Amino acid sequence: MTEIRLVGTAHVSQKSVEEVRSAIEEFGPDIVGVELDRGRYTSLTEEVPEPSVADILKGGNFGQLLVQWVLTYIQQRIGAEAGVKPGSEMVVAIEEAREHQKPVAFIDRDIRITLARFWGNMGIWEKFKFIGALLYSLVSVEGEEIDVDALTNQDVVSAAMEEFRKFAPRGAQALIDERDAYLAHQVLMLGSRYERVLAVVGAGHIQGVQRYLDAPETLPPLPTLTADVKGLPWGKILGAAVTGLFLLLFAAIAFSGVGLDVLLAAFVYWILINGILSAAFTLLAGGHPFSAATAFAVSWMTSLNPLLAAGWFAAIVEAKIRKPTAGELRQIIAAETFSEMRRIPLFRVVLVAALANVGSTLGTIAYFVFIFPILGIDPTVVITDGFSNMLQMIRALF
Repeated sequence: MTEIRLVGTAHVSQKSVEEVRSAIEEFGPDIVGVELDRGRYTSLTEEVPEPSVADILKGGNFGQLLVQWVLTYIQQRIGAEAGVKPGSEMVVAIEEAREHQKPVAFIDRDIRITLARFWGNMGIWEKFKFIGALLYSLVSVEGEEIDVDALTNQDVVSAAMEEFRKFAPRGAQALIDERDAYLAHQVLMLGSRYERVLAVVGAGHIQGVQRYLDAPETLPPLPTLTADVKGLPWGKILGAAVTGLFLLLFAAIAFSGVGLDVLLAAFVYWILINGILSAAFTLLAGGHPFSAATAFAVSWMTSLNPLLAAGWFAAIVEAKIRKPTAGELRQIIAAETFSEMRRIPLFRVVLVAALANVGSTLGTIAYFVFIFPILGIDPTVVITDGFSNMLQMIRALF
C-alpha cells in the first residue's frame, strides 16, 4: 500500500530546511517530490540567461512583470531576515534525496503558466487592488520584525490564505486552489509508481493538497489546470467600449445645439485630463520629464485605441534615456530596499510603463465622471436633445 507524507515549509525558514532533512532521513521515501518546476530549480541553482531589454518591452505585460518582481522582492526580504535564501528547503530536499540515492520529482506547475493564469483570471479591479497592496508592502516589509516560524503555523497560514481569498478571489484560485489540485495530481501519480512518497510543499498548500489526497474523485481534470486562460479579452472590450462611449458623447454634444465652443472644450478636456494624469503617474514612478511629456502627448489617443497603451510609449522614451541593460534583472531581484529597486534603470522603465497606463485609465474614468460638471451643462438635456436630433436627421435621410 502506498504511503504518502507531506512536509509543509516556509520558503525562507531555516527551521523548514532542518525539517526537510529530518523527514527524508526518518521516513526513508522511495521518491521525493518538491514544490518546484524545472525552470525555477534551474534559476535557483544555475546561471540563467536573462531576456534582453527589447524582449521585455515587446512583451508588454508590465503589470504582470511588476507583480512577479515585487513578489520575489518580498520573499527575498523575508528570507534576509531569516538568513535563508528563498527556496533553500527545496534545494536541500533535492540534495538530501540524491545523497540517499533517491529519485526526485518536480511536482509544481510551470511558473509561467501559474503567473499567466493568475494575472489573466483576475478582473481589472482585483489587479488594481493587488498592485496597490504590493506597492504598499514594499514599504511596510522594510524594518518590521518578521516571525518566520509563524509562516509554517497552519492556523496562521490558513488565516492568511483566507484574507488573500477575500482580497483577490480569482487570483487566489490560480495561485492557491489550482496549484493544490496540480500538486495533488502529481503526488498521486508518484504514488501509483512508488510505495513511499515524500512531498515537500509550502505550508499554504498542505490543507488543500491533503483534502484532494483524501478524496481524489474531487480533483479537477489535469488539462484544465494547465490550459491557457480563454476568458473574454476584457482589455480590448473595455477599450472598444471607451471609444464607442467617447464618440457617442461627442455626437450627442454636437447634435444637442450647445455650440461648437462646448464641443471643442470637451475635446480639449479629454486631452488634458488623460494627459495630466498619465504624466503625473509617470513622474510618480520616477520617470524622466521627457517620458512624462510623451505620456501626456499620446494618452488621449491611446485611450481611444485598445491596441495601444500610453505606458508603452513612455517606456520606450524612458529606456532611451536610462539605457537599462539585461544584467539589471538580477540586480532587481537582489535589491534590499524599494529605493534601491527604483534606482535600477530597468525597474524604472517597467514601473513607468505600468503607472503611465494606470494614470491614463484613471484619466479616462475621471473624464466621463466630471466632464459635464466641468462644462457646466446638464447631461440629461444634452444627451436627450442630442440623440433626438440625431434620430430626426437619420429619419430625414432614409
